Amino acid sequence: MDAMTSPAADTSELSYEQARDELIRVVNELEQGSSTLEQSLALWERGEHLARRCEEWLIGAKARLDAARLAATAPASEDTATAR
Repeated sequence: MDAMTSPAADTSELSYEQARDELIRVVNELEQGSSTLEQSLALWERGEHLARRCEEWLIGAKARLDAARLAATAPASEDTATAR
């Protein structure tokens, strides 16, 4: 197992795409079933870290979209309030 599959390898610097692609690779390797129990556990742990990283990116993206939507509707509400 290389450093990229080590559960301890840092995932905080990975982009969404990097984490997703590595997660796909980890899942494929687990599905092959050719790893030892210890290797499978390490892959599973790495997959959990990668899945959390992907989720962080998706939550952040949703927050940015929500903020953009709010900003897009806020000026219209303020204009209505000042017109009264």
